[in-house]
Order: sequence, then structure tokens, then C-alpha cells
Amino acid sequence: MDDDLDDVFRERRRLLALGYRMTGTLADAEDVVQETYLRWYRLTEAERDAIANPAGWLTTVAGRVALDLLGSARRRREQYVGPWLPEPVPAELFAGAIGSRTASRSEDPLDRITLDDDVSTALLVVLEAMTPAERVAFVLHDVFAVPFDEIAEAVGRSSAAVRQLAASARRHVRENRVAAVPRAEHDRVVRAFQEAANSGEIAPLLRYLAPDVELRSDGGGVVSAARNVVSGADNVARFLLGIAAKRPTMVMEQQQFGDGLGFVFREDGEVVSVMNLRVAAGRITQLWIVLNPAKLSSWLPG
Repeated sequence: MDDDLDDVFRERRRLLALGYRMTGTLADAEDVVQETYLRWYRLTEAERDAIANPAGWLTTVAGRVALDLLGSARRRREQYVGPWLPEPVPAELFAGAIGSRTASRSEDPLDRITLDDDVSTALLVVLEAMTPAERVAFVLHDVFAVPFDEIAEAVGRSSAAVRQLAASARRHVRENRVAAVPRAEHDRVVRAFQEAANSGEIAPLLRYLAPDVELRSDGGGVVSAARNVVSGADNVARFLLGIAAKRPTMVMEQQQFGDGLGFVFREDGEVVSVMNLRVAAGRITQLWIVLNPAKLSSWLPG
């Protein structure tokens, strides 16, 4: 029995990785994991003994829990102050959590975004635009390799309907990642962007911002942030330089994320914001800045 419990507990990190992809925040992911384990412990010993694959059972139940949670989360986010962004986490946070699924992954960026342990902000933003059922079907099948029949049981739909949900979700992902670039190219552009930002001049920044670049910042109504999308290279450049002028002691540090190189901003040694970026055709097309303290939990001192 103790060995069985050890096996169940060993699934916690993988379930947390699943919950994060499902919900976009570590707090919600923790709720998914806790509820999943509560349902396991509510089973009788005979019911647990009858489960041939506890890891599969936990994964399927976590999908069902996440589906329920996503419905209420969507209602909460409709009242959120300013843009809602997924919580940024270090690239290595879930490294190895998926297991052999990533052992022979392709170098194609379109494949990489679905298979990487270190899930990207770009993918999470696309997932956020899906219906809860599409998101659950996509994450369970395309990332965690759960068979369609088991997903159908989790979401209360037929296997054929779940296949359609996953296919629709996959189209969303591919349509939004047509211009994905290799990691090395992403990082090269981001480093050049940082050097341009450090110059304090608009002209150097404009060389690395796409004409239709968009910047979103998430303060959650708790800290000061732009409540609307900042669009256009000139506007984004002036916005960034304006922040730098107002906060001269803020330090910009490079950090690897699921998207590639990004930045952590510190004041007096404390993390105040995290920036992820998207690169296409040699320029930055999206900037995502999270300032909401509730979404910076993984950057607090251990």
C-alpha cells in the first residue's frame, strides 16, 4: 500500500505541469492537483485497488477538474482589471515532468511549442482563447498523450467529438504560430533589443520592433500597468523608455523562458515584473509584461 501511495505522490509534479497548461497560473494549477488527490482519497481501498493505472486515472480526473475550474475562471477574467496574462515561470520549472513524450521531439518550432516541458507564454495565450473543452482536449491528448476515449470520459463527450475538439485546438495553435522562429534566432533578436533599450533612444529600439507590435501588461488592478494594449512600434518604444525613465533603479536581467530569452526586472533586489517576447522575421511582434504580484510567486526567494 505504501508503494502505491509513493507512486501516486510521484505524479504530483506532472499533474502540476498539466494544471498549469490547463489554467495558466500556478495557484489554479495547485487547486487542480489538490482536488484531484482529494478525489483519489475519497475512493474506497477496493476502488483504488481496481484502478489498473493510477497515473492515468489521476491525469483524467485532473482534466475533469480543470474543465470545471476553467468555466469559473473565465467568468472571473471577464471582470479582471486590464489585460489578463498567464503567469510566467522559469524555463526549468517543469523540466522532465512530461517524461518520454519529449524524448524524440522535432526541431520544428510548431512541434516544439506543443511538446516542450517549458511551456511558452505564446502557447498559453492561444490556449486562453480556446473553449475550456478544446483546451482540455488539446492539453490531455497533444501534450500528455491521453487517448481520446479517456478524454471523452473526462469531458462528458463522445470520442469523435473530442477528436474534433483537439483538431480545432490544433488549428488555433498552428494559425497563431506560423511565424515561429528557432530559439537561437529569438534570443539573438531579444539581446539586440535589450542593447537598444539600454541606449535610451527611440531610433535603435525601432529597428527591433515590428511596425504592428503589441504590448500587453498585467497588473491585475493591484499595481500600475497599461489597461489597454499598446500598439505600434513608436508607441511601444516610448512606453518602454518612459518606464525606464520613471524607474531608474530598476535592473533588467536576462532569463530563459518557454518562449526563449526574456527578462526579469528587479528593484532593490525584488522582482517587480517579468517580460516575455515573441519574435518573427527578425523583429519583436508581441511583448507580455506581468506585474501582478500574485503571478510572480515563482520568483520569490525560496
